[in-house]
Amino acid sequence: MSKDEDFSFQPEALSRALSLLSEYAAEQASVVPEPPSFRLSEGLPAEGIGGIAALENLAGDFFPSAARLGHPGYFAHMDPPTPWFTWVGALWAASCNQNLLHTDTGKGARELEEKVVASLSSSFGMNGGHLVPGSTLANITALWAARELRGIRNVVVSDMAHLSIRKAASLLNLNLYEVPTNSQHQLQPEAVADVEMDETAVVLMAGTVAAGAIDPLDAFPEAAWRHVDAAWGGPLRLTRYAGLLDGVEAADSVSMSAHKWLFQPKDSAIVMFRRPDEAHDAISFGGGYLAVPNVGLLGSHGSTALPLAATLLAWGRQGIAARIEHCMQLAERLAARIDEEPALELFGSPVTGVVLWRPRNESPSAVRERMEGAFVSLTQIGGESWFRSVAANPQADPDRVVDSALSALRRGP
Repeated sequence: MSKDEDFSFQPEALSRALSLLSEYAAEQASVVPEPPSFRLSEGLPAEGIGGIAALENLAGDFFPSAARLGHPGYFAHMDPPTPWFTWVGALWAASCNQNLLHTDTGKGARELEEKVVASLSSSFGMNGGHLVPGSTLANITALWAARELRGIRNVVVSDMAHLSIRKAASLLNLNLYEVPTNSQHQLQPEAVADVEMDETAVVLMAGTVAAGAIDPLDAFPEAAWRHVDAAWGGPLRLTRYAGLLDGVEAADSVSMSAHKWLFQPKDSAIVMFRRPDEAHDAISFGGGYLAVPNVGLLGSHGSTALPLAATLLAWGRQGIAARIEHCMQLAERLAARIDEEPALELFGSPVTGVVLWRPRNESPSAVRERMEGAFVSLTQIGGESWFRSVAANPQADPDRVVDSALSALRRGP
């Protein structure tokens, strides 16, 4: 068989791919995409159409369907825009396709991940860990290590915790105890009773999904294992708001999503351990075909540390902190503006950049449908609907978002 050029560097084809991306990046007219109509829904062809044609075919449907996460009117989910060098890092990782389970193919990538994990985990009082695709897997991994090392049978968590804790309890056959929260969505330690702490893992939230609340992170020192789910709020540890997470350093394990407030592409998170060697040994498996033990839930995985390393190098700790702190200030500005408007209601002061608010006299979902040039997410609190604006977009404009909601209210149904 002659040489297959699709496995070679193709400068003209990659230039065309870049131009398609450029056209998408320049088009910022719509904050909320229309539902896509993929031509692929009719099936994949028996005979291929070639790489460039395939990308052109996909771009016409994919890009218009994608929310503009960096748009000034986008003040919605915990999904940030990503810096351009992470795009390149992801491209480089795909081009080399390293497998970190084999030192023959992924030696440098393994070392890079170790350095990235070491750099981040030290801010939490942890001593290592490993990357995973998301905090759901990080939480499951941490509780799996707790079961193997401490023989835990129970998990105590607030009723505002992420659903991944329920998943972990189900998968690991652990008893789940959900504890009531106070008006600010924080776990109430005094509400825990009749649970043997010497066989219990307590999961404490550092940024709940709905309100961004932080549990008392120094609670339950007598528990067999303490895990902090810092998927959202964890990066605050790198900023002048680090004190909000005081107590995290006494945990046995911590999870954090890099694809939230570290501005990474999806599938980037970290599970950290106070005693990583012990934890990793407890959840490792070997095989004759492996050069190194397979640690944790994943099998082979690629150079996912590359975009994160690019960010840590490009911005440094100070640059990352500056952007997160700016986001926190955006949330404070949004909350202050809402509080000034008689037609709007604020749930409470934001703690970790999550603002809950709503119109006083109309359904939030109905008003959201009429908002133009801005977008907010929705959440349920006590059976009632609220706008949820998460400060994940450093380019968001709080006034634009509020003005859009007020304009929608004035126009009426």
